[in-house]
Amino acid sequence: MNALNADLHCHSTASDGTLTPAEVVRRAAANGVDLLALTDHDELLGLPEAAATAAELGLRFVPGVEISVSWLDQTLHIIGLGIDPSNAALIEGLAKVRGGRDGRAARIAAELERIGIRGAMEGALRYAGNPALVSRAHFARFLVEIGASRNVHDVFLHYLARGKPGYVEHVWATLEDAVGWIKGAGGLAVIAHPGRYRLSHAEMDILFDRFRELGGDAVEVACGAHDGGQLLAFARLARKFGLMASRASDFHGPEDSPIDLGRADPLPPDLTPVWTRLN
Repeated sequence: MNALNADLHCHSTASDGTLTPAEVVRRAAANGVDLLALTDHDELLGLPEAAATAAELGLRFVPGVEISVSWLDQTLHIIGLGIDPSNAALIEGLAKVRGGRDGRAARIAAELERIGIRGAMEGALRYAGNPALVSRAHFARFLVEIGASRNVHDVFLHYLARGKPGYVEHVWATLEDAVGWIKGAGGLAVIAHPGRYRLSHAEMDILFDRFRELGGDAVEVACGAHDGGQLLAFARLARKFGLMASRASDFHGPEDSPIDLGRADPLPPDLTPVWTRLN
């Protein structure tokens, strides 16, 4: 089962990806992916199109979502896999999370204008396939377009990260709510790309312990954001806390992602892959 080419975290134009849900699925199939989950940020809109395209291609598909969470003054992301997209509590919860994005986008645009970058909201909207979900990635693509930075990665480093001129603090869902919505919708909860979080070893242990207490299921061990050392480190944490392991690209688009769909490293063979619990 571990040899399965699974990619359980990627994005489409329903949130901050650059390809439509159908295009994401076709690219995954062309890359030899056997099992795919579309996990747009706080949004389920892309799932019907992705599922229909996967059925046409004979690609095994898992409905998913990536929920934004505020924890210890940081933004974390929790993946829901195998969710029921019609679950009322999940739909309502995600609507509340998305509701805060409009205000944050307006504040980001205002902060950028304060340092002389005008038209950022209009520019970001041009990149947003879903106008109701304008994210930092859309602002980043606009800043690259106008020559403020060489690439999206540099934009985040110099404009949109904590302490930079375009950064805006925002309170998302609680960890308890995110895991509860996912479990209530019949899904498996997964900590996304933990190597990206600025947490001490002690704080990471506290996060994993609380996540497990809440009923969390797995952690992304192999993903586009992790190097080899991080893969080994989070494999150790998966073992320590009795969590399953997930594998994912976190693909946003051909120009915006460190790795392509289906190209994440294999999982260590002694870990239990999360897909063993997916229907």
